[in-house]
Amino acid sequence: MEHNIWIYLLVMAAVSYLIRMAPLALIRKEITNKYLRSFLFYVPYATLAVMTFPAIMEATQKPAAGLCALIAGIILAWKGCSLFQVAVLCCAVAFFVELLPFLP
Repeated sequence: MEHNIWIYLLVMAAVSYLIRMAPLALIRKEITNKYLRSFLFYVPYATLAVMTFPAIMEATQKPAAGLCALIAGIILAWKGCSLFQVAVLCCAVAFFVELLPFLP
């Protein structure tokens, strides 16, 4: 059973390496298609959002606190607050909403 762990690790490492190296090896010239360039521009943001939003909702004991902090963060970021200000105020919102006894 223990030797299977090394096989799993090698397969995961190979897959991770191939996913990162395939575009570098296969695409040698500049991408000129404006739709493909637009898609590739937004891939990191979409990936970050997919990983972050569920974690925001599950980080608190009450999902309503996570939702309130998320909404507050979106509003603050939209108004141009710095990342530090958004983070601190979202933490404060989540903390105080957690204290409310009537929320599920």
